[in-house]
Amino acid sequence: MPTAPGYCAIDFGTSNSAIAIPQGRGAMRLIELEPGYRTMPTAVFYAAEGETHEKPRCEFGRAAVAAYVDGIDGRLMRSMKSILGSTLIDRTTDIGGDRAVRYLDVVATYLAHLKRRAEAETGATIGRAVLGRPVFFVDDDPARDAQAQAALQTAARRAGFREIAFQYEPIAAAFDYEQGVQREEKVLVADIGGGTSDFSIVRVGPLLAGKAERKDDILANHGVHIAGTDFDRRVELASVLPLFGYRAFGAATADAPAREVPSAVYFDLATWHLINTIYQPARVAELRGMRSFYADPAQHRRLMSVVAQRLGHELLARAESAKITVAEGGATEIDLGQVEAGLRAGFDEAQAQDALDADLDRIVAAAETTAAQAGLRADRIDALYFTGGSTGLRLLGDRLQRAFPAARPVRGDRFASVATGLALHAARRFGTALSS
Repeated sequence: MPTAPGYCAIDFGTSNSAIAIPQGRGAMRLIELEPGYRTMPTAVFYAAEGETHEKPRCEFGRAAVAAYVDGIDGRLMRSMKSILGSTLIDRTTDIGGDRAVRYLDVVATYLAHLKRRAEAETGATIGRAVLGRPVFFVDDDPARDAQAQAALQTAARRAGFREIAFQYEPIAAAFDYEQGVQREEKVLVADIGGGTSDFSIVRVGPLLAGKAERKDDILANHGVHIAGTDFDRRVELASVLPLFGYRAFGAATADAPAREVPSAVYFDLATWHLINTIYQPARVAELRGMRSFYADPAQHRRLMSVVAQRLGHELLARAESAKITVAEGGATEIDLGQVEAGLRAGFDEAQAQDALDADLDRIVAAAETTAAQAGLRADRIDALYFTGGSTGLRLLGDRLQRAFPAARPVRGDRFASVATGLALHAARRFGTALSS
């Protein structure tokens, strides 16, 4: 009986992704996706060059972001995971050069790149994969949540995987945490990444780790669709976009009081997958016609400069950078000189507190709901395991620790814990499987 095709584990994240392959004797390892990096930005850049009948050239990860920053004509796609479960997934989007691509195919193209990198590393075909998924792709809508997983499975099949399994990302993180546990514990895993904040309470321990079936050890799962990209949006709206007219007013007249400038464009500017909609000709004409809405003409001029130079993603990236800078406290200034010479926006932890307060409350409430679903009081949680890029935000970590004061805080690898746990699950599921 021939050996089954190779297998892998994929952490397909909103902001970053990773892939693990077997290393012998049931072990797995994360591969280097880019020089010096085991994780790679979840980003695809489609170059606009070439004939319309030709398949567009693609860049991935940091190369994709660099192509966009360098001003190469084309389309940068990020936060693709957030499209799963939305009506956008089956739609097409313009990538330049009179070409368009389906959003679902963007996801498949990225997964296929990860697959090629893994196959180049192993020298063998990989046909089976464990993919991580959030507890909820879509909050409070089981039908759309199921559609989101089905869309990801379809994308994985288009990428070339023939056998696909899923595991909840916080459960995977619990498997990673379990490797260092000396006694049985109940751990609350806080997996807070770019798109979702997921929580699981899992029974772990050295005598449990070898079990093939762990369903009974999963005491509760819960999550909310709020995380890093939402934080970036809040930061940009609070610090950057007021300089461009967000929450600004027009001039009062003898017949009417001052009215607030329409805000839709600013919410789109602060949402990765909607930024490009602002550059459509009809939208540009609409925004150009709004000049009289602004009491301060400089705000409208800056907005139109962003549109003309297609700086939307750059503004959001600078807001994200500011968030990271103040994550441990302190303050920063956001340089907006690309838009207007000398233009800067200040941002500090107090502003972050105000901007993120409601989101942080909802995230902590989701953690508390998880404990309630497990039938456990907060003081019965032994450990609080942090993973995911957004757990570096001190404001968030402090609030979760106050909610579970008896739990020992443990910080895993923010960008690799989930991938490592998925790899452990893949080895248990596929490690001894044979093809028929």
